[in-house]
Amino acid sequence: MAEASKKAFVTGHPVAHSRSPNIHSYWLATYGIDGSYRAIDVAPGDFAEFVNTLEANGYRGGNVTIPHKEAAFALATHRDDAAEEIGAVNTLWFEGGTLWGGNTDGHGFAANLDEHAPGWADNGPAVVLGAGGASRAVIQALIERGISDIRIVNRTLARAQELRDRFGAGISAHGIAATGELLADAGLLVNTSALGMHGNEGLSADPARLPDHAIVTDIIYVPLETPLLAAAKARGLRTVDGLGMLLHQAVPGFERWFGIRPEVTAELRQMIVADLGAKE
Repeated sequence: MAEASKKAFVTGHPVAHSRSPNIHSYWLATYGIDGSYRAIDVAPGDFAEFVNTLEANGYRGGNVTIPHKEAAFALATHRDDAAEEIGAVNTLWFEGGTLWGGNTDGHGFAANLDEHAPGWADNGPAVVLGAGGASRAVIQALIERGISDIRIVNRTLARAQELRDRFGAGISAHGIAATGELLADAGLLVNTSALGMHGNEGLSADPARLPDHAIVTDIIYVPLETPLLAAAKARGLRTVDGLGMLLHQAVPGFERWFGIRPEVTAELRQMIVADLGAKE
């Protein structure tokens, strides 16, 4: 009897905007795998039932995006270290019939910088703009790479303080007013906030205040060059856009579901860039 087609998914609410099906379908075709990866919109009230029937419906696992990451964390029987540290799950898979949850966002963030700004981890201190869910994954990756001075800046100081308390030593919390002073000796500036999406011209921080060796990265990838990245590039600083984080965070999940560790290639990136242009 022929082996059943391997099935995986991405779920969120909404989820139609997700580029994950494009990425995984590209890899399935590249490696000649009999499999599928589709976007499934699941409302929060239906999420637990969806997860509990995954294996019965033939799924090997899948990705989880907003607003289900914390619910997936609670539903997974076992979780990897990254998920435990971040408090959210973006990847589900089965091992021996047991549901595992992991978080690959920090991996994607670090791998993107490894590709486009080698040596970045030696460039601390780091300033992180924003204190939402995405910033947790960034902070986890920074700590894992040995950056010992991480400064979280957020409009609501209490949110930044929560992350400081969560991650502990080496993390400090600050309001927006402190941004300029914090940038003066920073080697890495990371924007995790929504400011700058969809053509928003506001700047979370002024790259002119950074030292000449600083690297600026934005996890937002729509638009691909955010106002922050444009200002940093004009200042002559190294910049890294957020698309690579999306591409690299997809790698571990694909390997778990389909058995091959895929490569993030220039061709894949260009395909997604073209799709972003078409959607805009």
